[in-house]
Amino acid sequence: MLLKPNMKWIANQGIIHPMVTAEFSRTESAITVKFTIEEPIDCYRAAVQEDNGRSWEDSCVEIFLQNPTNPAEYFNFETTSRGFVLAARGTGRNDRQTLPIETIAKISRTEAAPSIQDDSVFWSMEIEIPAEVLGIKKFEAPIRGNLYKCADKANTPHYLSAFPIETEKPDFHRPEFFQILG
Repeated sequence: MLLKPNMKWIANQGIIHPMVTAEFSRTESAITVKFTIEEPIDCYRAAVQEDNGRSWEDSCVEIFLQNPTNPAEYFNFETTSRGFVLAARGTGRNDRQTLPIETIAKISRTEAAPSIQDDSVFWSMEIEIPAEVLGIKKFEAPIRGNLYKCADKANTPHYLSAFPIETEKPDFHRPEFFQILG
């Protein structure tokens, strides 16, 4: 699937956007998403150096998933181009509980180191989230969520999503816009 910018958001207007594709797959034991990114060099940032850091400030890709056992809650997994993950759960933007580092360590991350060609940065990230990270034994029903790309502190901030978010300004913490991922 192709991630797209919401052009109603002022932050997305008048800029060249990254090109981002995502391949979502699910087995009973894990969810895997492979992101492929080509972004203008001004959109790229890589400063975060630890898990549970401020990943959204860097060039990052994000997976938001509705909790299969509690639909009022959702998980967010935000992964930088260098493979650092912020993972949290809760019912809204201000009600987030970060997952322990031991739990985050169970999330497999396979990145292709960023490379620069002309005025673009190319990178990819494959993320595998085991069912146990979400507190379940296996994935049974279709999973609802959304996929994102952002870089809030890049020279050129940008906000893309797999499914549209109908808000006035960028806000990925909106589970009412989740759709079935697979």
